[in-house]
Amino acid sequence: MELSIGKALNAGLRAAMENDPKVLLLGEDIGRLGGVFRVTDGLQKDFGDQRVMDTPLAESAIVGASVGLAYRGFRPVVEIQFDGFVYPAYDQIVSQVARLRFRSEGAVAMPIVIRIPYGGGIGAVEHHSESPEAQFVMTPGLTVVSPSNPHDAFWMIQQAIASDDPVVFLEPKQRYWDTGEVGDEPGLGLHESRVVRDGDGVTVVGYGPVVKTCLAAADESDVPLEVIDLRSLSPLDLGPVFESVRRTGRAVVVHEAARTLGLGAELATRITQECFYSLEAPVQRVTGYDLPYPPCRVEHDHLPSVERILDAVAVTGEF
Repeated sequence: MELSIGKALNAGLRAAMENDPKVLLLGEDIGRLGGVFRVTDGLQKDFGDQRVMDTPLAESAIVGASVGLAYRGFRPVVEIQFDGFVYPAYDQIVSQVARLRFRSEGAVAMPIVIRIPYGGGIGAVEHHSESPEAQFVMTPGLTVVSPSNPHDAFWMIQQAIASDDPVVFLEPKQRYWDTGEVGDEPGLGLHESRVVRDGDGVTVVGYGPVVKTCLAAADESDVPLEVIDLRSLSPLDLGPVFESVRRTGRAVVVHEAARTLGLGAELATRITQECFYSLEAPVQRVTGYDLPYPPCRVEHDHLPSVERILDAVAVTGEF
């Protein structure tokens, strides 16, 4: 079936709730309104307000309540309305959610999914276009994933809910309306990367909202680009990346978040460590700039573009 990413997430949440009565949804305006992006549209009507709960505007309380629910055997799915709103809950996430399973030596599971619409490109105001993934990736005890297409959105949200570990589930908000086929089987595990375009010229690695941009760059490039969608940011599945770079000898890493200490820095380091003798040029990074997210009228100059990716490809050498 063909669905948008937003509709695929809705269908995935519905399937998880039908399969397990202990799955609960919590968040601001997710019930009667169906969420700002309508990802939870119709779920309160079908499952009731004891399973799809509208909460106060209090992110710390939402996540804190979910910790208690997880202790009692439920599987809470939290919606943080926008990426920039997650910071009031940051203490709960890194001090409690990320640590409780380790602290209890596995006796306490933390099957919490924290859904966060993230990234720019929708013309929003301040605090609505952030890319905070590195802050969660560097927190031991959390797993972090980001789908880039409807198929992965549908299956990955169900896999995340089924996990006994806490999952930060980053949803690329500018791609909510992108459509695509949703298959009958997931095809991959939650923490596996995927080669989405074959090529033998340069390896281009991205995740979430920039995968579509990377594919558009591959369409326009005179050099055959191999595009890899990481899908999982923690843990990283870099086997396909290393295999690709050993063939191409060149790599470009792309993400919307700021450059300094962004995930691209870790990726570039790991690629250099594992593929040093195969590299023909330094690993290049195409990222957001090191500044607070700019006003929406200039955000497209801030975000990675096809042109910037192709410029980075050109820097890797002569072909």
